[in-house]
Amino acid sequence: MALFFLRAIFIVVSAGIAVLIINHPSLRTVPTWVPWGILTGMIALPLTVIGIDSTIRRKDLTIITAVYFGLLIGVFLTYITMLALTPILPLNQADPLWSWLPLILGGVLCYLSTSLLLQTRNDFRFLIPFVEFARDVRGLRPNILDTTSIVDGRVADLAEAGVFESRFVIASFVLDELQVAAESQDRTRRTRGRRGLDVLNRLRSNKAIDVDVISPRNELDGEATLESRVVAMASQLEGRVVTIDPNVAKLAAVRSVPVINVNDVSLALKPAFVPGDALSVRLIKPGEEPDQGVGYLDDGTMVVVENGRGQIGQTVQVSVTSTLQTSAGRLVFAKPASAA
Repeated sequence: MALFFLRAIFIVVSAGIAVLIINHPSLRTVPTWVPWGILTGMIALPLTVIGIDSTIRRKDLTIITAVYFGLLIGVFLTYITMLALTPILPLNQADPLWSWLPLILGGVLCYLSTSLLLQTRNDFRFLIPFVEFARDVRGLRPNILDTTSIVDGRVADLAEAGVFESRFVIASFVLDELQVAAESQDRTRRTRGRRGLDVLNRLRSNKAIDVDVISPRNELDGEATLESRVVAMASQLEGRVVTIDPNVAKLAAVRSVPVINVNDVSLALKPAFVPGDALSVRLIKPGEEPDQGVGYLDDGTMVVVENGRGQIGQTVQVSVTSTLQTSAGRLVFAKPASAA
């Protein structure tokens, strides 16, 4: 609606300019068709501009900004140059060259300035819309998601819980990888790809979470693997990588890029057990020892119950005897509460 009113105002203003031109004293003696021609032309001009603007659906903000600043800098440099040349050039203002010199100089400088900014626009922070817009708060780093963290899905739970304050950034090549996986002939890979897309839809549907899908810069093409490209993009955006892959975490550490391992976060949030704590657990399978039964808590923590083999398939009350921290997670040893 706002764009409709803008275009309507543009047409009305153009028609008003035509009326001012027609009422100029110098046009009072012209043939009668000239005013109508001016009015028609001034109405056709905004309609043509609006038509061209409507046909260009996708507009690159970095190119528009580069052209704007290029023209602005070019005009400013032209003004400065003419001030510097005025006492030097042996010309007077009646000389024809004096009238054409600013136009020639302005055209050259505007072209050079615009060309320079178009070729180096990614190097100017104010030209990167997904990094430097006002919604970024100083000190908050964007969170760059890799494929493993998206497929895992726990990052969506953490985001909905308000753990992350800054926005999420997803590289376009990561989204392409998920799309290819979702259409794969391999069943396992297809399931992982579709799960990843479902997690992304869940993130995008949450109004409290900002998610941006961005295209990488050309210099990322030199990276060998998808993981290294994610880490390189995080380094460029001064963000942090969110992953569950320990190799990605190690690569990020080598490149001095902050990293959040969702597995480490999940491990830190698991409740701590001390000897004597009472638990309720359902035993589902026998343990390695002849009398052991094994069950799992809601968070996936394995509980090994002594003398529990005869109660497999039942929910029992147990008392914690000790805990063991392993690379696979926390392991809890317990015995039936009656025995304790």
